[in-house]
Amino acid sequence: MSATPLHEVHQALGALFTDFAGWSMPVRYTSELAEHKAVREAAGLFDLSHMAEIHVRGAQAADVLDYALVGNLSGVKPGRARYTMICDADGGVLDDLVVYRLADEEYLVVANAGNAGVVADALAERVAGFDAVVDNRSESTALIAVQGPKAVDVLASVTDADLGALKYYASVPAVVKGHDVLLARTGYTGEDGFELFVPAAEATALWRLLAEAGEPHGLVPCGLACRDTLRLEAGMPLYGNELSRELTPFAAGLGRVVKFEKPGDFVGRAALEELAKADVPRVRVGLRGAGRRAPRHGYAVLSGEATIGEVTSGALSPTLGYPIAMAYVDREHAEPGTALSVDIRGRIEPVEVVALPFYSRA
Repeated sequence: MSATPLHEVHQALGALFTDFAGWSMPVRYTSELAEHKAVREAAGLFDLSHMAEIHVRGAQAADVLDYALVGNLSGVKPGRARYTMICDADGGVLDDLVVYRLADEEYLVVANAGNAGVVADALAERVAGFDAVVDNRSESTALIAVQGPKAVDVLASVTDADLGALKYYASVPAVVKGHDVLLARTGYTGEDGFELFVPAAEATALWRLLAEAGEPHGLVPCGLACRDTLRLEAGMPLYGNELSRELTPFAAGLGRVVKFEKPGDFVGRAALEELAKADVPRVRVGLRGAGRRAPRHGYAVLSGEATIGEVTSGALSPTLGYPIAMAYVDREHAEPGTALSVDIRGRIEPVEVVALPFYSRA
């Protein structure tokens, strides 16, 4: 099992660890509910160094990514980022990605930990014939996130970067108390916040100074457990739950990321064009529970006695106070307001289809 550059820091903080995609990652430090609440009301500090950071650079870097991914990456301006996907030739999702355009001829592709090798290998294969190179810097790069309504206050105390001018899904090179970082206004919590890319050797020092700067603002270290409930409330998909090779962007309700209008071919284009014309048999929906028992991954969704879907993620929402879940259900049962039920370990619990996301910040 791999360890991030911050593993010893987490140990010293008393973190409980779990194996996540082959990485030893902190699940929680104290209480996942307290950590969740801190992100919604103040700020949380996350170690995301298990994510993959793959640079693509060269005169045809934009052309490579337009071919390799479903998005229009040549249309992204330097300093901006875009959520996109990499698909196989049949249109199945290999991973969902955030891609930052760092300069005219350089991009940073951030992939999920469990798909790091798949994405790196696919990009290395798809770059053939283009004037560009793929440089996987995952091992030498650490990623730390500050998320929550107080994130600006925390960062403002340690950097001279113009945070007010940094838009959502934008990035800028910055100096944080002597550390050169790529500062991005991105996140996976449904709150405002920042992600800081830094050389792995500087991760511990950066974490500690952010923790110290954030203490007056209520910032606490946060683990994967609260990150999962935060992203679920925000209706954000998790690869392996809401996304997979067996699912297409259209089934996930994310067909908007597939840019057919961009010129030229891209991997999966023909299959995705056909899939876009067809009715998707099952679609991703939100479910709201009526009691206290939360649907969980893999539980059957029912209409009467008929199984019409399956839960992909679920929890008792710490923010909203009732059970929520995402599920794939037969499209004729996907309209918001539809009454369904979930088999929770043999007990049938009522749920209602609702629009995503469950939570949006003011």
